[in-house]
Amino acid sequence: MLHRLVTLMLLWVFHACAWAQPSALHLDNSQGVVHVGSFLQYLEDPDHQLRLQDLPSLREGGAWKPALNVHGNVNLGYSHSAYWFALPISVSSGTTRERLLEVAFASLDHVEVFVPDDNGAYQRQVSGDLYPFSQRPYPHRHMVFPLNLPTGDHVIYIRVESKGTLTVPINIWQVKAMHAHDQYAYSLLSLYYGALLALFFYNFLIYLSTRETVFLFYVAFVGSMVVAQASLNGLGNQFLWPDWPAWGNVALPCGMAATGFFGVFFSRIFLNTRNTFPRLDAVMLAFAILFALIILSPFAVPYQWSALAVSLSGVIFALFVTVVAIMSYMRHNPGAFYFLLAWGAVLAGVVILGLRNIGWVPTNAFTIYAMQIGSAIEMLMLSFALADRITIMRKEKEQAQRDTLNAKQELVDALIKTEHELEERVTLRTKEIEAVNTQLRHKERELRYMALHDALTGLANRTLMNDSLKRALARAWRDKGVVAVLLVDLDGFKEINDAYGHAAGDIVLQVVAARLRKVTRVSDVTARLGGDEFVVILEDIHGEDDAIRIAEKLVQELARPLEGGLHISASIGIALSAGAQVTDDVLLRHADKAMYQAKLAGRNRWHVADDMECDSMR
Repeated sequence: MLHRLVTLMLLWVFHACAWAQPSALHLDNSQGVVHVGSFLQYLEDPDHQLRLQDLPSLREGGAWKPALNVHGNVNLGYSHSAYWFALPISVSSGTTRERLLEVAFASLDHVEVFVPDDNGAYQRQVSGDLYPFSQRPYPHRHMVFPLNLPTGDHVIYIRVESKGTLTVPINIWQVKAMHAHDQYAYSLLSLYYGALLALFFYNFLIYLSTRETVFLFYVAFVGSMVVAQASLNGLGNQFLWPDWPAWGNVALPCGMAATGFFGVFFSRIFLNTRNTFPRLDAVMLAFAILFALIILSPFAVPYQWSALAVSLSGVIFALFVTVVAIMSYMRHNPGAFYFLLAWGAVLAGVVILGLRNIGWVPTNAFTIYAMQIGSAIEMLMLSFALADRITIMRKEKEQAQRDTLNAKQELVDALIKTEHELEERVTLRTKEIEAVNTQLRHKERELRYMALHDALTGLANRTLMNDSLKRALARAWRDKGVVAVLLVDLDGFKEINDAYGHAAGDIVLQVVAARLRKVTRVSDVTARLGGDEFVVILEDIHGEDDAIRIAEKLVQELARPLEGGLHISASIGIALSAGAQVTDDVLLRHADKAMYQAKLAGRNRWHVADDMECDSMR
């Protein structure tokens, strides 16, 4: 029993020593590519103090550890430390000296390779996404370093420092073998990105045609994925932003976060979570805010925080939206089946990539390109999903058009049915309205006439007279004309009114009004001021002579005997504007004064306001 225990302990110690000290890599011409992970040792440098000359003594002291982790890959997760890798290598005689050392992870910040030359001195080469692409020692999407290895046993040292995930897959290639592999790899990547761009422009054209925001968010989602994948594969640093290393360093987390951000809104609209799952929709909006903050975070917080945040949030959101898609499918949401298949594939890729970045799953071709594989499947599935959505939209539109046509037809039928009845009602109502309008216009004319004319004589009343005089004076002032006011006051009217009564007096006033109309022109305004006083406004006359002529005719006409042997006469006062700017009140007042002068002179006559009176009017 003791013997077995000692044997097991010796085997464990031997295994530990063998694990701690990997054997040297033997190179010969038969090897097109060698994956050197099992030959690597690493040493953590948390203080960034170690130098190349310190390393040989540390190797002899047993401070180095095997680089392969329990998953069989070189992935040290996220760390602030610098890491040194030692690759023991033995070059056989006659072996091709020219080789290429590839660090096949494009998002590493800083990579230094120290290669021994024929004299035993180390030559330093530097690459990384913090440097412009033109400064790389070899033009490639990954960090590639030319090797010229002398025959014999050597150690190649590699120093890696990165704020992102420290995934360090290292390969040594023969030059021709790498070129052949690159042709195949670049061809596949070209097909992949060509499909992404085709999907991008196709859905953008659909958005321009339909104006459905779901297509716009999907276009933004695809564009963000292109940025993220181009950064992850190294194509962005090589072709898209080779001279912009500051962006190249943060393009991966920003692109991934933008993919998540637009993926949230695409999922919300496609699954209609706002109406079907309001509470889950609020969680999705919270994810959108989180992804938006992660997009901005590389410019405000340490890069590692952003990288770790986008990996964790991507994994969590992938699981969450998959659950939402399953619930939506169970509610028979149109398109949810295709959505679940599509996003199940791409989000599975996100989960695998995030777990690989954290170091929870091994690093290999599948885990590195998991998102690309998932997104390729997603493109096919979402093409069906979006096509199904377009089909549903077309059916809904056709149904809406049919409903509209049916409603229009029903409306037309109803209109035809009631057309004659409406026409008759409209005709009858129109006639009634026209009759009412005619009556209203007639009443309006009567009221307007009554408001501006004397009820007894039909002459203009004081209101119309004042308005007419003002307008006549304004025209006379403008046209340099003359306006005359004749104030007529009957002589002996009071005696007739007292002797024969008011009825006889009213008849006399009506006769006087008729005689005034007979003498004056149609354009002249004849008005009754009240009682037995009348006013005649003469416009467009040449002067005082025309006014006097009209006054003489009025005196003669009013002096003719009335029926029944009654006699009356009139005293007339004349006032003229005479080219001066006077008011209606002033002109009437002086005409009234002139009328009293006529009465004092014996009545049955006219009198013109003298010059002194006219001067006082101005």
